[in-house]
Amino acid sequence: MSDRSKDRVILGAERKSLAFSEGLRTYMMSVYNYMALALGLTGGVALFVVSSPTLLQAILPMMWLFVLAPVALVFFLSFKINTLQYSTAQALFWLYAALNGVAFSVLFLAYTYESIARVFFITAGMFAAMSLYGYTTRKDLTSMGSFLFMGLIGLILASVVNMFWANGMLQFLVSVGGVVIFTGLTAYDTQAIKESYMEGSTKEIAGKRAIFGALQLYLDFINIFLSLLRLMGDRR
Repeated sequence: MSDRSKDRVILGAERKSLAFSEGLRTYMMSVYNYMALALGLTGGVALFVVSSPTLLQAILPMMWLFVLAPVALVFFLSFKINTLQYSTAQALFWLYAALNGVAFSVLFLAYTYESIARVFFITAGMFAAMSLYGYTTRKDLTSMGSFLFMGLIGLILASVVNMFWANGMLQFLVSVGGVVIFTGLTAYDTQAIKESYMEGSTKEIAGKRAIFGALQLYLDFINIFLSLLRLMGDRR
């Protein structure tokens, strides 16, 4: 192969690598944008509900619906994301974030606004650090993800037990475990989302993957926030 041919091969490889990096960056930004907008929607709806005593009083008797409906939507999106149209997946994602806002409105009744804001910014800092680690590390986090998933199962079981037992120490351990597990899952999920990017995917497929990735990171953020709020929040 001549020197000119080698230069063409090298230049082509560099261009391909640059295009891949640019596409990945755009894809990850869409994931983070979806997540940030969903958090904003959740917070906005929560503030709107709690600022209207009439609306809040009307919603409180059926609050369990607004707690269970988002859980059902998460499972539906998880199993059906590949078969849904992009616009439908998008609408369901926004609906999920809004329903969470209604459910989380009661947090403003239980905790002071100042402590909610403080815990939110602490959560944002922790999330940003771990997501950056997951994005930049070359270490394979698959084994860590398996360990964290087992921990998550234990955390769910402990939470269910504490619903009936109502033990303060167990609640404290569940909250600490929630912070540790979901902080670790933030790094794991970020790496998994990054590795799920496929160059040349259609706009429809890339959009749905971005929505599902945003849903995963949104869940990590929210669970870190709730766990920290139980540990550090100032109750009214």
